[in-house]
Amino acid sequence: MKKLLTILSILLVILIAPATVSANEGNEGGKINPKEIIFDHLGDHYGWEVPFMHSVRIPLPVIVKDKEGSWHIFSSSRLMHDAEYEGFAIAKDGQYAKKIVQISTQPDGTKTEYRPLDLSITKNVMALIISALVVMLCAFSVLRWYKKHNMKAPHKATAMLEVVVEFVYYGVIRPTLGAKAHRFAPYLLTVFFFILVMNLLGLIVIFPGGANLTGNIAVTMVLAVCTFIVTNLFGTKHYWKDIFWPDVPLWLKFPIPIMPVIEIFGMFTKPAALMVRLFANMMGGHMIVITLTLLIFIFAAFGVAVTGISTVLSVAFSLFMLLLDTLVSFIQAYVFTMLSTLFISLAQEEGHHEEKTEKLETK
Repeated sequence: MKKLLTILSILLVILIAPATVSANEGNEGGKINPKEIIFDHLGDHYGWEVPFMHSVRIPLPVIVKDKEGSWHIFSSSRLMHDAEYEGFAIAKDGQYAKKIVQISTQPDGTKTEYRPLDLSITKNVMALIISALVVMLCAFSVLRWYKKHNMKAPHKATAMLEVVVEFVYYGVIRPTLGAKAHRFAPYLLTVFFFILVMNLLGLIVIFPGGANLTGNIAVTMVLAVCTFIVTNLFGTKHYWKDIFWPDVPLWLKFPIPIMPVIEIFGMFTKPAALMVRLFANMMGGHMIVITLTLLIFIFAAFGVAVTGISTVLSVAFSLFMLLLDTLVSFIQAYVFTMLSTLFISLAQEEGHHEEKTEKLETK
C-alpha cells in the first residue's frame, strides 16, 4: 500500500509540476492564457522541456538552408530566449510563429522574415527516432532470445512482448487474412507497436517522453498513407475490377460512372478515417488532462477555499484521465491495426475462379 501511495504521489508531481510552471509563465497581469499554454504543450519545439524549469530546454540540432543556398548547422540553444544567431531566429508571431526564420534588414531599416528550408531535429522528430529505436529494441530482444535459447519460451519482459505479439497476430491478423497473414504480419505488427510506443511515451512528461506524436495529424497521416499504399499496391485483380467495373446494374456504371466514382472515393475515405480517428482520440486525451490541471490556476482567483477544492478535484480527474489515456493508448493502437488489417483483407479478395484455383493448389 505504501509503494502504491508513493508511486501515485510521484505521478501527481510529474503531472502537475510542469503545468504549474507553464501556467505561471502564461500569467500576464494576474491572468493566464489557457489556450496558449495548452497549444504550447501540444505543439512542436526546437528543444525538449525540462520538468520544473519549463523555460529551460534540452537543445536539439538545427539544420537550415538559407536564402543564398548555404547550409547552417548549430544547436537550438543559440536561439533560446529570443536570441538571434547568424541571421536566424524563432519567430514570435505571424505566419511563421514558433518556426525558424532568416531575418534580413532592408536599406530603409525594416526587417523581413524568410522561411528557410528547415530539416532541423525538432522535438517531434527526435521523439519519432526514439520511438523507432524502442520498437526495434523490443523486436530484436525477442529475436535474440529465441536464437540464444533454441526456441524455448521466453521469460519476464520478453514473455510479455511475445504475449502481445501473439494476441495481435492470432486475434486480428490471422483470422482476417488467413493464409496471407504471414505476408502482411511484419507491417501490421510494426504499426501496432510503433503507435503503442508513441502513445505511451506521449503520456510521460519527462525526457524521452512528452512529445504529442499521435496527436499530430501529420504523423497519423503518414501512418494512414502507409496503410493506403500497402492496401492498393498489393491489391488483387478482383479488387481493382470491383473498383472500376463493380458487379452492379450497367446503368450505374455506364455512361455515367456512378459506382466507380463512389468506389474510388472510398479508397481515400478509409485512410482518412484511420488518420482522423487516431489523431482526434489522442489529441483529445492530452487536452483534457492539461485543461483539468489548468482549472487549479483558473479558480485561484476565487479564494483559498475554492482553490483547495478545485485542486483536489483537478488532480483526481487528471490522474483518472491519465490512467484512462494509458488504456486508450492500447485500444487506439489495436483499432488502427485491426482496421488496417480489414482494409488489406478487402483488397486481397479473389474472384470465384481464383478462389477455386487457390484451393486446388493448397490440396
